[in-house]
Amino acid sequence: MRPIIILLILFIFITSACSDTVLPMTEDEAFPTVLSPSGSITAERPSIPTKVPIEEDAGGYARAFYNAFENKDYMGMYSLLSPQTQALVDSESFVERYDEAVKTAGVQSIHAQPLSLTQDGDQAVFGVRVTWETAVVGPITREYSIPLVYDDDRWGISWHEGFILPELAGGNRLLMDYQIPSRASIYDVDGYALAYQGKAVSLGVIPGQIVDEEGLLATLSPILGKTPEEIKALYASAEPDWYVPIGDISEAQMQEYILALQPYIDAGLAAPTARGSRLYTDSGIAAHLIGYTGYIPAEEIGDYKALGYRGDEIVGRAGLEYWGEDFLNGEPGGTLSVIGPNGEFITTLAETDPKQSRSIYSTIDHEFQAAVERALAQAIETHPSGHAGSIVVLDVNTGKVKAMASYPTYTPVIFDALRSESENDLASVLNDPGRPLVNRATQGAYPAGSTFKIVTLSAALLSGLYTPDTLYTSTGTWDRLGPNYVKRDWREGGHGTISLKQALVVSCNTCFYDVGYNLDGQDNTILPQTAREFGLGQPTGIQGVAESAGLIPDPEWKIETIGEGWVTGDAVNMAIGQGYVQVTPIQMANILAAIANGGTLYQPILIDRIGSGGGAPEEELPVTVDGQLPLNQEQLDVLRSALWDVANGSWGTATHRFQGLPVKVAGKTGTAEAPPNLPHAWFAGYAPAAPYTRPDGTIIDTPEIAVVTMIENAGEGSEVAAPLFRRIIELYYGIEPLYPFPWGS
Repeated sequence: MRPIIILLILFIFITSACSDTVLPMTEDEAFPTVLSPSGSITAERPSIPTKVPIEEDAGGYARAFYNAFENKDYMGMYSLLSPQTQALVDSESFVERYDEAVKTAGVQSIHAQPLSLTQDGDQAVFGVRVTWETAVVGPITREYSIPLVYDDDRWGISWHEGFILPELAGGNRLLMDYQIPSRASIYDVDGYALAYQGKAVSLGVIPGQIVDEEGLLATLSPILGKTPEEIKALYASAEPDWYVPIGDISEAQMQEYILALQPYIDAGLAAPTARGSRLYTDSGIAAHLIGYTGYIPAEEIGDYKALGYRGDEIVGRAGLEYWGEDFLNGEPGGTLSVIGPNGEFITTLAETDPKQSRSIYSTIDHEFQAAVERALAQAIETHPSGHAGSIVVLDVNTGKVKAMASYPTYTPVIFDALRSESENDLASVLNDPGRPLVNRATQGAYPAGSTFKIVTLSAALLSGLYTPDTLYTSTGTWDRLGPNYVKRDWREGGHGTISLKQALVVSCNTCFYDVGYNLDGQDNTILPQTAREFGLGQPTGIQGVAESAGLIPDPEWKIETIGEGWVTGDAVNMAIGQGYVQVTPIQMANILAAIANGGTLYQPILIDRIGSGGGAPEEELPVTVDGQLPLNQEQLDVLRSALWDVANGSWGTATHRFQGLPVKVAGKTGTAEAPPNLPHAWFAGYAPAAPYTRPDGTIIDTPEIAVVTMIENAGEGSEVAAPLFRRIIELYYGIEPLYPFPWGS
């Protein structure tokens, strides 16, 4: 029987092997057959291995994917894709798709909220809600069911383009159509436009078409503010048929001069062309306050786009133009659309309307500002050695800037890249050793000279070592630091025996050397600390313009910065505003304003109010109190009395400069050494220092303004800065100047 069974099995095997048709096997046939000891055929079932459960959490991978998305870490996201997806999508394409979508939509932040997770073996689905907070069209929220697969010992995202946004599946992309509001204006306090959007008119000549060259040049000269020779030089080397730009004027100027220009159009003068531009006053006043605009620098475009900018706008780059960018620019609107692979419109994803921009009203009056700038320019341009300087005028009761001037100056239109002469004009300013772009009123840091004696006298009174009547005998020299360090007074032979208060009036250096020496012996921090309580060594906090903090040295600063210990000589130098001391004109103006108003230090303010717009009402900027001078009323009265005597007393260092001035002033001269050059000339004061009756009968019985005038390397404060201070008081109160500048002749 056994041979028959074996032959039968062999027959079936051979028949199956030779057959062209593969038949499906039954379950039993799928397993090997064996002969039992009894000779019967049985199928042997192999043991089935038990499936090992996947313990790793798929949700952790999904959350990591979206955490990376929130941080815009697209390569981190790519590393969490499944191997199958990575085989289909390369990392560069993946990163590019996300980066393009997020930037086009102007996404500022991304928030992912996990909703659910189902996990079955090597498959999982992660539910998540994703919100894009965009700068232009608001939030965009979508919910997703994200599949994950377990492969190669890890979970991975089975990704496609629809997981960026569902609307982007199939190669679709985003397109933002911006709606940008017109840039708002900057005004003076009464609404006179200092910077505004308008039309610039470009003028140019075609040399070969000029008929009446003399008449053309004579007409263009006053319009462009150039001599006929300067205009002619612009086209002297040009070919006859070339168009040569010769300058830009405002649309208002074009309207004013159109009749004069008309005969020359197409007779050498090319037809004028207009373009949108940022325009400023014809005189270009308040350049350091207004600032300027320009294209967004390449390295900052990404930051601006994240704020909702398109990237090619003109934005504020300095001054109020920069500070007020959020107001002046308004809020752009836009339509975010989905377009197909061939550029066809698919759908609108989101849209919003632009919000109107808001104008800025400064605290200055344009006429007074212009007059102050002219006075400063005249003083410096006529002075034999002065080359730069600044003026600050503050309202003593609010800290509002009435005027602020810095010389040399510039005109903001040089930053208009479309102007024909911008490249040359800008290069000229950037290469000017006088640094016209620096606002010396807030950024210029200088030794204070004798104006610092205001602080030293105050520290002396606060120390308890001195009273206003403490006597000192001035012989003209001072040697308490030793015979190798003898110091001299500005007055040969000294001032005799004088009180501390009188020492401020006559600006006795040796007396204040002695005060510095004694204060340092008691406490080497009292003088620096008092200076800081007067607002020095720190920014004033003025908004809208850049400022320097200046420097008030102390023992800690010296060891940390210079690596040397503090010595008594440091305090001696500091007592007369020299050594390491650095102050800004606006800091000194703020001190004088506080003395004038009774001791309150205000934060200087340049912005009066923000205009209405975009649904927001007009809003005034609040007056901010920064602190109080560390003096009681009696001490403050002593200080004010001494400053009065400086300008009015028989011994005052500036009395002779204010004779005949109907408005009484008080203040302090300063002559700050600046070797190897001449000293810087300072005068810091306030007015009126006594009741003043205006021509209309109005009586002003308290101080209104604090003024600081400073001219670099011009010499004595009483000889240079005080006469300029007087001129500013005359301008503010409408008084006809009685004397020219002493050096004017």
